[in-house]
Amino acid sequence: MMLTQREREIIALLRRDPLAGAQAIADALGSTRAAVNVHLSNLGKKGAILGRGYILREENAVVVVGGANVDVKVRSLAPVRQRTSNPGRAGTTAGGVGRNIAENLARLGTPTHLIAAVGRDAAGEQLLTETAAAGVRLDHVHRSVHPTGTYTAVLDSDGDLVVAVADMAATEALAPQDLRPARELIAHADMLVLDGNLPAEVLAYAMDVAHPADVPVVIDPVSAPKAALLAPLLTARRPVFALTPNLDELRALLGRPVGDSEAEVTAAADTLHARGVRHVWVRLGARGSLLSTAGENATFLAAPPAEVADVTGAGDAMLAAFVHALLAGGDPVDAARYGHAAAALTVESPATVRPDLTSRLIEDTLTDASAPREGGDPTGPDDVAASRARSA
Repeated sequence: MMLTQREREIIALLRRDPLAGAQAIADALGSTRAAVNVHLSNLGKKGAILGRGYILREENAVVVVGGANVDVKVRSLAPVRQRTSNPGRAGTTAGGVGRNIAENLARLGTPTHLIAAVGRDAAGEQLLTETAAAGVRLDHVHRSVHPTGTYTAVLDSDGDLVVAVADMAATEALAPQDLRPARELIAHADMLVLDGNLPAEVLAYAMDVAHPADVPVVIDPVSAPKAALLAPLLTARRPVFALTPNLDELRALLGRPVGDSEAEVTAAADTLHARGVRHVWVRLGARGSLLSTAGENATFLAAPPAEVADVTGAGDAMLAAFVHALLAGGDPVDAARYGHAAAALTVESPATVRPDLTSRLIEDTLTDASAPREGGDPTGPDDVAASRARSA
């Protein structure tokens, strides 16, 4: 983090007394209150202090830029019958790929900032309240003229997605200028996570801020159509630390067919390595996933079993846990296993983001992964990836 000498002196004072006021800092430095206020403002823009009370920036902070919307989930009580009324149950929760990733990261203990667009409406206020309560920092959320987005999903009686409709006008209207107030925050992040729902120009802007600052970028393509829009941005000029497509998204990124054999998936990942992507983590449905790292042999990972309650949000938990483990010092293969465990835990919960998700819970799941489970229908959490059942 590029701080001036005076800024470093202020940080040192705040470490001793985080509640020190501007006048007290000015007195300690032999400066003026006005000058200190300018320095404090600059420190806030650089992400060195967070919010009120001059809370110091923690290590391993992540910035997530992506969608935030309200999830409306309707689950049939019996196998869905098309073109007729089905009895069921409905519920509303906070959602959005970027927002879900941010909440999962915060619940795992990673300091996380979310940059997203929500409307100036009651739904937006509720969304922000719930997200902040989970520990996500929202100082740079953009208030859009469009209504807060919605993602309406119809689930079958077994928890699988039947159909979903997404209204993402607020996210689609997000523009590069809306990210400019957070430019310093992005440039000083330990990692930047981007949601493929973002407009291409916003993705490009965020990547261009991160690259010269050596901030690793992780991108979730989200869907095959969004992956096709992302593809032109993947060049050696904009290196990407990790990309997490499923097989359909991998095909869209390359603009050609890709078979589902490990050899073909690995060859496809090599093409993306040549375009500046260091790690390509491909979800392969119930089979698990394949992690390919530039210059190294690819690794296949089996998905742990899970008894499905609701598939929504599993991919978001998977990516968040992967990032959390990387920042904690894990190697990419171990981080991917950590992500698989988080996905398994999430599909076993009716919530889009499992409210009791913790590092300890994930570690216990990894320890018990080989133990057989009684009852239910053990299903790999990456069945989720096959249908891409998730918040938009």
